[in-house]
Amino acid sequence: MSLTPSPPIAVVDGHNDLPWALREHCGYDLSAVDLAAGEPAVHTDLPRLRAGGVVAQFWSVFVPCALSGDAAVTATLEQVDFVHRLVEAFPDDLTLCRTADQVEAARGTGRIASLMGMEGGHSIDSSLGTLRMMHALGVRYMTLTHNENVPWADSATDEPVLHGLSDFGRDVVAEMNRIGMFVDLSHVSADVMRDALDVATAPAIFSHSSSFGVCKHPRNVPDDVLATLARNGGVCMVTFVPPFISQDWADWWADALEVVRERGGDPRKFEHLDPVLEERMSLAPPLPTVADVANHVDHVREVAGIEHIGIGGDYDGSVVFPEGLEDVSGYPRLFDELSSRGYSEHDLRRIGSDNMLRALRDMESVAAR
Repeated sequence: MSLTPSPPIAVVDGHNDLPWALREHCGYDLSAVDLAAGEPAVHTDLPRLRAGGVVAQFWSVFVPCALSGDAAVTATLEQVDFVHRLVEAFPDDLTLCRTADQVEAARGTGRIASLMGMEGGHSIDSSLGTLRMMHALGVRYMTLTHNENVPWADSATDEPVLHGLSDFGRDVVAEMNRIGMFVDLSHVSADVMRDALDVATAPAIFSHSSSFGVCKHPRNVPDDVLATLARNGGVCMVTFVPPFISQDWADWWADALEVVRERGGDPRKFEHLDPVLEERMSLAPPLPTVADVANHVDHVREVAGIEHIGIGGDYDGSVVFPEGLEDVSGYPRLFDELSSRGYSEHDLRRIGSDNMLRALRDMESVAAR
């Protein structure tokens, strides 16, 4: 008698940069890639999403900080448009969702729920009206900054100016809570994290960040913030980016930033940083492992609790990933590692999807009030 293998743990992933990757790779031309059968040019395609157990994906509608003002808003709208067209191109596999109920309904039909998140407050050009219209188009989170400061919030990877949020930044957080959009605190400075959680009346998220207590990189979440996040009801979605997972990689990354500065470049800008990273790749330490990622999950559980952990792989947003987590098919390997550490199946379901869906419902409830 043969046994049917158990389905993978369901995953609601907080951050995937496929839209920008396809903008750069093929100008959004879906006929130039084969997402249905498998596409080696990217980390994400439909067969691998299925193999990874992904039931819902927040597609990042990221635009780089090199774009600002109207150009940033326009490019973000083009990203939003592409996600709509991506879903329309694969109606049997993907469906656009805005609410937790719609995510659950999509899962019931066997389709992958597609949600959207803006990555950087420059996408709204300091306009609450633009923020509201992005929400109307289906965007359900905004990362308050990317790698550079915005006029109303400091980035984790820029020089502090405000040392937190400005009054307008607090208005942004309040308006996001009012309309039903997650405040995403990945990429922001620790002071902004604290200010935003002080203002927030709805759960906040880190869509793709790990633990500063395990790896001291400024993109990661300090323990005091994790403790506050638990009281807020939010979720830290542990990411797989090597410099945020491994201290050796974080140190290698910091050395590369210093080389950029020594050469007169700006380490916040991809066009200055990427050539140095490529040049120094032969000096990179060994890739982190699934066990290294699990160490971050352990630490978030210890500080914030099992109810406040999620997964935000950042696929197609990094060049390399840990061994065993090279693409979106790898999530089951992380759950196997966690299972070997004593996590129950109920724990794994919470980490994979339940915590994030609960936070989404709670955020919606605040907006409804």
